[in-house]
Amino acid sequence: MQKSSGILMPIFSLPNAYGIGTLGKAAYDFADFLSAAGQSYWQILPLGPTGYGDSPYQSFSTYAGNPYFIDFELLVQAGLISEADLATITWNKNATSIDYGGLYQEHKFLLQQAFQISKNVKNPKMEKFCSKEATWLDNYAFFMALKQHFAMQELVLWPKEIRLRQAEAMEYYQGLLKEEIAYEKFVQFLFAEQWSALKDYVHSLGIKIIGDLPIYVALDSADVWQEPTAFLLNEELLPTEVAGVPPDCFSATGQLWGNPLYAWAELAKNGYAWWISRLAKQQELFDIVRIDHFRGLASYWAVPNGAKTAENGAWKQGPGIALIKEIKAQLPGLQIIAEDLGLITEDVKEFLAESGYSGMKVLQFGLLPEEDSEHLPHNYGEKLVAYTGTHDNPPIMGWLESATVAERNFASSYFSCSQEEGQQWGIIKGMLASEAELIIIPIQDFLGLGLEARINLPATLGNWQWRLQEGVLTKILAKRIKKITQLYKRLG
Repeated sequence: MQKSSGILMPIFSLPNAYGIGTLGKAAYDFADFLSAAGQSYWQILPLGPTGYGDSPYQSFSTYAGNPYFIDFELLVQAGLISEADLATITWNKNATSIDYGGLYQEHKFLLQQAFQISKNVKNPKMEKFCSKEATWLDNYAFFMALKQHFAMQELVLWPKEIRLRQAEAMEYYQGLLKEEIAYEKFVQFLFAEQWSALKDYVHSLGIKIIGDLPIYVALDSADVWQEPTAFLLNEELLPTEVAGVPPDCFSATGQLWGNPLYAWAELAKNGYAWWISRLAKQQELFDIVRIDHFRGLASYWAVPNGAKTAENGAWKQGPGIALIKEIKAQLPGLQIIAEDLGLITEDVKEFLAESGYSGMKVLQFGLLPEEDSEHLPHNYGEKLVAYTGTHDNPPIMGWLESATVAERNFASSYFSCSQEEGQQWGIIKGMLASEAELIIIPIQDFLGLGLEARINLPATLGNWQWRLQEGVLTKILAKRIKKITQLYKRLG
């Protein structure tokens, strides 16, 4: 990979009048902005339907798309809903944040309208989609129909006979929920059509998309329900241990994610087919896949189920290079970025080196006056992807706001920052000047935004709400970004 750069911008943060970012006009406008700014990559966050805490890392499916991202204006153009339908909704007027509670009913009402109209027209494209994606789609649509039927209760609270997929119960509910299952398939078809069109447009501009794959899936997911033997669960589908990380810079008690852990010994018996399948889907959706918490494939933190914090867990051995060899053998064209952050031990470093994948560095972890950190740009090697911060960090100006005087002085001196230029610009230029093959800058950093624009604070709720304001991605800003991108020989 030649030296290049890109921007991190979640789909949900795009501006529009309908409460959340979608795959519509604002997404195409952002692609145009990337092109005008000379960028080579658009990095996004996971696209799956969000569950607990509205987190894209706690999804109901590792395959499905988020219905919230379906654009209603595109549905109007397709004749599936009307302008009058749109006008019946009182949308969230706060354009700076997302009201997920409000979205739940509003989106479903409009998508149901589209579904009813679609039933009057034979659609070979949808039939082809449902056939092609049947391996996961049939199960996902059934799972979501059941969740609606059981008032969105978690999988572990469903009646035992359907939770454990007993044949008689499966047949009964498939008949009872036939219409609801068809609706869920229709929604996934809409998402797939809109995503495919956007991806083609982004590619037409010479820009590639970096997707994000959570290492774990949610306990309350179609994935666990369909293939429970892939996970460490008891006979009631309850985990004995759950995922998390030990105490770190984000939380003194660690991060208790609560996801079920993988039954790696069981998965190894058939060549990690479950993992190969989900990665094949990611390869279809994206040009490059960032595997979140990649170090968990070397060794992972297992916390007893029921623990209140992640403090009293234990490290256990992951599949390591055996999984990577299967991935490379079965998906030879798949490009992967390995998120190797957190507590990185020698075995993780050796694992990353043997995998051949590019690791990550995050500038904010290196801005420590007393250390010559590997996260500082002068220490970057070529084969890595470097960020000012990720979705888990504050924007760089927010970091400066909350940093100590010594840390601020160090950052200003290291990057020769000036108030006249804007401190973030000195930092961004210092990143672009490094040897790293790829630099990704969150859009908030180019805009000089502070703590109000943070996307996620790990180990807390109330995140994933930040939205970009209309009109801030100007031609002047794109020209400025392109100029420094060209200066450091990273032009797309």
